[in-house]
Amino acid sequence: MFGEVYAGRRVLVTGHTGFKGSWLCVWLLELGAQVAGYSLDIPTVPSNFEAVGLKERLTHFEGDVRDIASLARVIDAFEPEIIFHLAAQSLVRRSFAEPVLTFETNAMGTLNVLECMRQRPQMRVGVIITSDKCYRNQEWTWGYRENDVLGGHDPYSASKACAENIFTAYARSYFATGQGPWVATTRAGNVIGGGDWAPDRIVPDCIRAWSEGRPAQIHSPEATRPWQHVLEPLSGYLWLGARLWQGDPAVRGESFNFGPAPEVNQSVKDLVSSIASHWPGAKWQIERQSSQEQKGSVLLKLCCDKALDVLRWRSNLDFSETIFLTIEWYKSFYQGLNAQLYGLTAQQIDCYTNTARVNRLAWTG
Repeated sequence: MFGEVYAGRRVLVTGHTGFKGSWLCVWLLELGAQVAGYSLDIPTVPSNFEAVGLKERLTHFEGDVRDIASLARVIDAFEPEIIFHLAAQSLVRRSFAEPVLTFETNAMGTLNVLECMRQRPQMRVGVIITSDKCYRNQEWTWGYRENDVLGGHDPYSASKACAENIFTAYARSYFATGQGPWVATTRAGNVIGGGDWAPDRIVPDCIRAWSEGRPAQIHSPEATRPWQHVLEPLSGYLWLGARLWQGDPAVRGESFNFGPAPEVNQSVKDLVSSIASHWPGAKWQIERQSSQEQKGSVLLKLCCDKALDVLRWRSNLDFSETIFLTIEWYKSFYQGLNAQLYGLTAQQIDCYTNTARVNRLAWTG
């Protein structure tokens, strides 16, 4: 599994209390890694981090990624060999309300991680996670490639483009040759899965409403996204980290898209209809946005040919499997099975891995 790179390795995950970060930590623990996390706070109530009891299973550091001195102290204390940087302000709507926080966290936070790595050449690997929204969205029908123009019409997207530009400067100026760390960035489409309770995200909004017996309010039903289960991009992150550790020159300093097959690019309406079919009594209605309300993009998908060609990575689940795993997790939570949620999460990782073995994906060995 992932070339057995992670067993016994010291791995630091920034943003480990978030949705993707907490799932990544569980997978790393199951792979036998020594895991530490660095986050400012627990971003939601409930949270996946607390639901699966991660604080007792890893080394938990509290701190702000914008504070380079705090981050450096944690790195020096834990001495990680591998860093996965996920800490971010990840909500488009919040970025309109708090643009300074968004740019400071997403751009300067990434700068601080890279600078800490630059000052510690003994560190081996860094995987910097940005977003599919780092591309200048032209609303075209084909997928964005890694060499397409970066940019953004909203603070969140622009901040992620900034993070990518900062990465490129460091990768070319400091990490291209010599003994420094091997680094790469990843860009993933919209992820869903159990344990996400972030506001203004379609699946958590639906689950919150339905768990309270309310109809869900849906915006932009025709907007399409490359919906994928959280384990899909995480498998890409872990495989990319393993290839960096193994010294593959084809991935050093590069960026990779991780997304589902093109046919999984579904509309919001299709997504909600699918999850509602698994939740008894689920109802939803369309809430129209006012003309003054700031909106996100309508059409956005990624081309993942580079990941297929260089990493031999591809998605593993079809849309129905993605929906089933997501709803299974939420149902267990709302049925009060909290004591079993870490086991369920690990079981879903095993299920995903077994499916990947059947599909002969490269990272399964």
